[in-house]
Amino acid sequence: MSAPQHDGAGVPVWEDEIRTTGPEGTQAAAERIGRQLAAGDLILLTGELGAGKTTFTQGLGRGLGVRPGIISPTFVLVRIHPSLSDGPDLVHVDAYRLASSGEIDDIDLENTMDSSVTVVEWGRGLVEHLAESRLEITLIRPTGADAAHLPDAGGLTFDFDDDPDEERVIRLAAYGPRWEQTDLRPAGPAEGTAPKET
Repeated sequence: MSAPQHDGAGVPVWEDEIRTTGPEGTQAAAERIGRQLAAGDLILLTGELGAGKTTFTQGLGRGLGVRPGIISPTFVLVRIHPSLSDGPDLVHVDAYRLASSGEIDDIDLENTMDSSVTVVEWGRGLVEHLAESRLEITLIRPTGADAAHLPDAGGLTFDFDDDPDEERVIRLAAYGPRWEQTDLRPAGPAEGTAPKET
């Protein structure tokens, strides 16, 4: 993990990467992250169709201890998953069809931000104003001969078949004071995860 630095002009205070194999590995990594989240946390979740955003959110929900049954909120925009204990609820938002931060404001997320963990799929450029700090999580599903090299730009293709052994890359970028002293990377790999090579 890189050393913390001040957020300044949209610079992450730290970045990290986790590799997983199959949906179980993705959920296990997300569950470990979910255990460290707190009320008020804002998560921006990005990934192509089929990359595993809902699968990842299901793992976060397990880690937070919310009611099971997380499905994509595509057609309703927002789903609230209540905590089964005294922890925060999970507010799951799909912003794919929203075009502006004004439309985000219309769904009134401010009312639940302080008491919930808010996960927004397709939220980049739309929801950053909701919180001083945020965690951006990008799910990458590489395929093809060059997948093992995982280039930063180009060379990635996406398909929509569900291959249970296919590798996923989870990229984390943390912004704001909430994350300056918080390392979400697990001490050891989660089941189904592979440590990042350096």
